[in-house]
Order: sequence, then C-alpha cells, then structure tokens
Amino acid sequence: MTPPEKDGPGLAAELPTASPAVSLCVLVKRADFLKCASARRQGTDGFLLQARDRADTSKMARVGFTASKKIGNAVARNRAKRRLRALAREVLAPAARPGWDYVLVARPTATVLRPYADLRDDLLRALRSVHRT
Repeated sequence: MTPPEKDGPGLAAELPTASPAVSLCVLVKRADFLKCASARRQGTDGFLLQARDRADTSKMARVGFTASKKIGNAVARNRAKRRLRALAREVLAPAARPGWDYVLVARPTATVLRPYADLRDDLLRALRSVHRT
C-alpha cells in the first residue's frame, strides 16, 4: 500500500471555506419547542416556520425540526426531517439571527414531495416575513 500524496486534493479541499455568520445548535427540550409555538409563525406551502427571539446575548441561533405522524410512516417522517435539516444548513445558517430559536414543522406530503428549490425559496421568504416585524 502506498502512502497518500501530500500535494493532492484531500478532505480539506472539499470543505467550505466560508463559515456561517451564526452557529446553529439543535433544540431538544420540549419547553423550547412550546415557546417557539407561541411566538411568530409563517406558513409556507412546504412547511411551517416558527421563530422567537430569546432576548439573550448568545451568539448562537437554535433550530428544531418536527414531523408528526400526520406526515406518514417513519420513512416519510425521516425523509421530511432530512430535507428540513438540509434547508437549515444551506439557508438558515447564514441567514439566522443570533439569539433566535427557529422550528421547522413538516407538512403532510408537501415537505417530502415539493421540489427542493421551492422549499429553499419558501424558507427565504418565511425568514424575511418573520424578521420584518
């Protein structure tokens, strides 16, 4: 077996160079989800966005994902949450505000079947609407 080359492209070449403006942390406590549910909401065709300002000095934004049994069986729920996590990494990480909590709630059939580009546009529109007031 030959040793790896030092000049060639490695794992570091595949990583993005720009870091997101805000680091994201995942919500896990039920109380945090309930607080988001009673705060600002913006519905889209693909999902529901819930957001709240924690009013603290944290530089971190937190995000949670919900897919109830209305979405379908475990395969459909997991696929919906996978798509929402990908959206959060791509769109929410650079656009989130520090000190805010966001919850993405999957919608039956729409989150799984809607084209990804449309979901991305939905999230950008929902973020603008939530942060407008």
